[in-house]
Amino acid sequence: MKRREFITLLGGAAAWPIAARAQQPARYQIGHLAIAAPTDVPPPPPANWDAFVQGLREIGYMEGQNITFEHRSAHDQPELFPKLALELASLKVDVIFARGTWALAAAKNATRTIPIVGIDLEIDPVEAGLVASIARPGGNITGLFLDLSELSGKHLQFLKEIIPGASRVAVLGNPDINAAQIRELERVARSLAVQIRAAEVKNATDLDGAFDIAKNWRAGALIVLSNPLSLAYRTRIGALAAKAGLPTIYLYRAHVDAGGLISYGPDLPDMFRRCGGYVGRILGGTKPADLPIERPARFELAVNLKIAKALGITIPETILVRADEVIE
Repeated sequence: MKRREFITLLGGAAAWPIAARAQQPARYQIGHLAIAAPTDVPPPPPANWDAFVQGLREIGYMEGQNITFEHRSAHDQPELFPKLALELASLKVDVIFARGTWALAAAKNATRTIPIVGIDLEIDPVEAGLVASIARPGGNITGLFLDLSELSGKHLQFLKEIIPGASRVAVLGNPDINAAQIRELERVARSLAVQIRAAEVKNATDLDGAFDIAKNWRAGALIVLSNPLSLAYRTRIGALAAKAGLPTIYLYRAHVDAGGLISYGPDLPDMFRRCGGYVGRILGGTKPADLPIERPARFELAVNLKIAKALGITIPETILVRADEVIE
């Protein structure tokens, strides 16, 4: 190449905008570790995955241009996570996006060098030993977390407001993940003169039996605690709750969209979008140790009046005026 041509080429490269450089042929691999992948049936809420992809796109990373995804799904079998995490580590992906307590624990055990961005709404990341502190995680893990067990108590208060006479409330959850939430429910239940009974759900095959427990105990309402399995099977859980005639409250808005009665919790798509932003920043050179753990920024209340009518209950006006979304 002639010297003048070389100088011209060099000058042109220096003038490229940053976003354009990000879309050059060199690609990054993002490992995605979840209880259910976007292509699984039942799928995770598409709005969550779309929001994650949007977060990446906002800072210049697009699938097929400069990033690719390596999806690993446990297909609703949490015991598969350690093997799947090791697969991603052996591929030497650039970042692992781990969804939920099981995925995060497996990713942490699989690698100490590959950056991990996690999203988890059940645990305290410091108490769980995932990070050194909220402000400065210090290792290869960062992300968005919510360990507000108080939300479970709030759910019980909402149910009492809807059904003042309810004295027995069943609770669907996994004691391995939801222990803090169950303790908080027991505390709040005493102050509201309510009995609660846990119905254990560790995999999808436990769902029918859990609802049998709730019905045989003559529960007047139901709380579904947050974990990746309950979100993946939101449509089935909603159908079982309707069949049992149980007014049910959830953490995620996606449950109400899938036929649940009421939800109160964080704006999950917004959290996923912010996770996408964190992954993008790491691909751009920021160390996970320097990205502080973030909390949800927005909470929302959603009510499905169609389900309320089918259950023969009236949602109090005091709840409707506070709702961010009312499905007619």
